[in-house]
Amino acid sequence: MNPSKRLEVPALVLARLREACLGLPDAREEAAWVGTRWRIRQQTFAHVLMVNEAWPPAYAQAAGSNGPLCVLTFRSPLPQFDLHAYTWAPFFRPVWFPDIVGMRLDEADTDWDEVSGLLRASYRHLAPKALAALLDA
Repeated sequence: MNPSKRLEVPALVLARLREACLGLPDAREEAAWVGTRWRIRQQTFAHVLMVNEAWPPAYAQAAGSNGPLCVLTFRSPLPQFDLHAYTWAPFFRPVWFPDIVGMRLDEADTDWDEVSGLLRASYRHLAPKALAALLDA
């Protein structure tokens, strides 16, 4: 895809995700190969990007949309145990990890409290036990 046609994640969406992610112990934000990701140590617990004109193709296929569409991926222990988890809109199930979940984000219709809870669960799933325990303190 022509880089000039790549879309940026809306500022409000990025700000809301940043607030939720950077409030977690030792979490850090960095530019990903596309979009923005948040990590704990070497593990990515959240990744947001824009799908546009079927690019990036793996995300467009997983989300079932050529875009434009803002998508968030995060990790969850639930899909490992329940193949039907997160199969309803706005969620989708990418195939590249058994515990990855995708979510279509819309500035107006997204339940940001739900997103914050999902990001905390993703962080807890990947963080070292000592850091995850700080969420309960």
